[in-house]
Amino acid sequence: MKILVINSGSSSIKYQLFEMLGQTALAGGSIERIGQKDSQATHWVYRDGEVRKHSRVLAVKDHRAGLKIVAQLLTDPEVGVIPHPSEVDAVGHRVVHGGENFSTTTLIGKDVRASIKKLIPLAPLHNPANLKGIEVAMEVFARARQVAVFDTAFHQTLPEEAFRYAIPGTLYRDNGIRVYGFHGTSHRYVARKTAEHLGRDLKKTRLITAHLGNGASITAVKDGKSVDTSMGFSPLAGLMMGTRCGDIDPSVIFYLHRSLGMTVDEIDALLNRQSGLQGVGGNSDLRDILKRAEAGEGDAQLALKMYAYRIKKYIGAYIAVLNRVDALVFTAGVGENSPYIRGKSCEGLEHLGIILDDGKNKTAPRGVSEIQADGSKIKVLVIPTNEELEIALQTEELIKSAPIN
Repeated sequence: MKILVINSGSSSIKYQLFEMLGQTALAGGSIERIGQKDSQATHWVYRDGEVRKHSRVLAVKDHRAGLKIVAQLLTDPEVGVIPHPSEVDAVGHRVVHGGENFSTTTLIGKDVRASIKKLIPLAPLHNPANLKGIEVAMEVFARARQVAVFDTAFHQTLPEEAFRYAIPGTLYRDNGIRVYGFHGTSHRYVARKTAEHLGRDLKKTRLITAHLGNGASITAVKDGKSVDTSMGFSPLAGLMMGTRCGDIDPSVIFYLHRSLGMTVDEIDALLNRQSGLQGVGGNSDLRDILKRAEAGEGDAQLALKMYAYRIKKYIGAYIAVLNRVDALVFTAGVGENSPYIRGKSCEGLEHLGIILDDGKNKTAPRGVSEIQADGSKIKVLVIPTNEELEIALQTEELIKSAPIN
């Protein structure tokens, strides 16, 4: 079975084609700057044990044109891997927000598209582009079955005491204001991989999974289910991130408006795009912050302390939530590649059962690796996330369980 995974953004399309027998990525790439004259098409193909990359600049008018280019690249005699778009059996779409409507991976039909459209107010920057990708893929890959995999679905198992806000109930019942959580596909994937590594049944495993990238979230996973997560109604809540502030006293917003005269849009931009590492340390990329901190810059050093401190607070909270923890898992760009952040996030947690081995942490190889010390009660793992493969796996599972009549 060949499954194409599509992540359609407001001005980009990212894609990977998988052969599910062996779970191999055959090809992938991205179409960037859609709608501009200098759009960038980047395509790679896995062939003869090597990844070969091809790039070109061209004008891509819209998402329809972008997906047609994707189909052309996948079927190109020189850089393609399939003879015709009809070779694609299913298309798995990343959809950011499923609200309370979707708790599982779902076959896409007219009603599902209508529901995704109704949820646009909850994800105005993402759901419209996700929906556009679905509509165009139904034309370009007409034979394939279309499947939606929702970022929020994994967190639909949160108990009510965890997902409700302490505001009047009518705002939840009538307007859907509650914790939804995000990065669910990544958290689900690393939870699955952790259970495999430990040789345990996921349904009997308790984990804390930390997805640390430009966007960052941490989740408590009990018996394979998300029971608490740091992001909330939007991806703004929780941990300090590249440009997002994370948790903040809501009264700060009132002060910014009433005392400093900032508009709602200005406050939105401040908290989402000008805060976090960017706001405190002057750069949104942790690698730049680390270099400047090593050079002795105080703002960068403070940004690192704040970033790790927030992670540590959530680890402690989720140990309390879970009572027993089998493993703490670091994943995504920062989680996989920054021994410094992993070390600082676990520093001082020995009494809670987390003891890092400094040597293992600094030399952790690519792939699944354990970095805890011998006396640590809780295992500490580094696991590369693969959201595209997780989307493909969920799509395959659904297709096999829902055969065509």
